Amino acid sequence: MPVIRQQLENYIGQLLELGRFRDYCPNGLQIEGRESIRSIATAVTASQAAIDEAIALGADALLVHHGFFWKNESPPLVRSKKHRIAALLRHDINLFGYHLPLDAHPELGNNARLGQLLGLQPTGRTGEQDMVWLGELPEPIQWHEWQARIDSATGRTCLAIPGRTAVKRVAWCTGGAQSYFHDVAALDVDCYLTGEASEFVTHLARESGVGFIAAGHHATERYGIRALGEHLAKQFELELHHIEIDNPV
Repeated sequence: MPVIRQQLENYIGQLLELGRFRDYCPNGLQIEGRESIRSIATAVTASQAAIDEAIALGADALLVHHGFFWKNESPPLVRSKKHRIAALLRHDINLFGYHLPLDAHPELGNNARLGQLLGLQPTGRTGEQDMVWLGELPEPIQWHEWQARIDSATGRTCLAIPGRTAVKRVAWCTGGAQSYFHDVAALDVDCYLTGEASEFVTHLARESGVGFIAAGHHATERYGIRALGEHLAKQFELELHHIEIDNPV
């Protein structure tokens, strides 16, 4: 049974509480397509490869975590930006993008799903807009075991800078959240887990004793958009496709 575009947008907006967030991009409908939606596709990023796959699948809407129209982005529609948007318009496909609200959602969000995957029990939040999650493992484990668990869960070899020999208390924030490590290093945690790394994190980890792990921006943010798609497919009886485009970053 199809859902009307506006109904779907309103539902997601309420579900993710879009009004709570100060973001770097618009959240919600970014490119308008056909009004009636029967089939949705989800992907982490609105890349050309993801758009082409959504077209091939006959999707009426593509839902992504990383969409278009970022703050400080050059506004002209040229080169790859033009080609991506032109393909969506030509095939009348809706593009919905959800950034920070999808990171933060307590059940469907990237942080929530990554924490579940790693066996972390949330205990609180901190940082700007409460984006950094705090949690604990049921029992302390050795650093090498913790690193191996993350590698196995994400399917990649993470960048790891050890701190203490055992890990129980963890802070995490998916994606490009390495800047929060300045504040996290002052907390009573054994490790900070995020997606990306910057030069300063090595020295801060060694000096603070708080281990740092960068497990990949894409690898840590594959889970929220998939969970959102599964929720919507069930709620509205929609056909669902998840598009996985490999990204080592």
